[in-house]
Amino acid sequence: MSISDQAETEETLASVVVVDYGLGNLRSAMRGLERAGADVTISADPASFDDADGIVLPGVGAFSEGMENAGPFRASLAEAASDGVPVFGICLGMQMLLTSSEEADHAGEGEVEGLDIIPGRNVRFDEGQKVPHMGWNQLSVQRDHPLVAGVDGGYAYFVHSYYAAPDDPESVVATTDYGVEFPSVVANEAGNVFGTQFHPEKSGKIGLRILRNFVELCADRA
Repeated sequence: MSISDQAETEETLASVVVVDYGLGNLRSAMRGLERAGADVTISADPASFDDADGIVLPGVGAFSEGMENAGPFRASLAEAASDGVPVFGICLGMQMLLTSSEEADHAGEGEVEGLDIIPGRNVRFDEGQKVPHMGWNQLSVQRDHPLVAGVDGGYAYFVHSYYAAPDDPESVVATTDYGVEFPSVVANEAGNVFGTQFHPEKSGKIGLRILRNFVELCADRA
């Protein structure tokens, strides 16, 4: 039986590392992933990626601080992405997958280099829009990707003031409307690196479905 057809699974389907770089809802992400069938390790050691079926990069906070803290993981994340390991960025973790962010400029910190796995820039919501964008909002799937199977039209929980603007329109998997239609799920060309602007671990059944879809991707590679 597919994990996505189960209410919850007790079977461990894949091993997942949640990256501990000092920012992020680590325990919430861990609990959600465990419910989805993952054997989860929270780790601050890039060497832990070697035996993982998948990697989760969570994140809450500022782009510049996230990239500074994640510096020791940069090479290992790039290598894992190149090797086809599923890498899942959540909220700030998704933004860090891109090349740069207006947030650093806005804070007077100059240009801060992101992971550049999904080329593009994070931009701030327009003047006049209430920020942060916080609460439940709807997902509109734009193209097929295993991560969003069964979630089109569902609602997810957001907290953010910046959003991803990928260089390649094909990087956009799903969008959400908040005065402007912005990418709420993005993925790289190979499809193994992706991110959600919302928090799946706080998004009820839709969020759990996305986490299960991720674990299935990891299990397929295991």
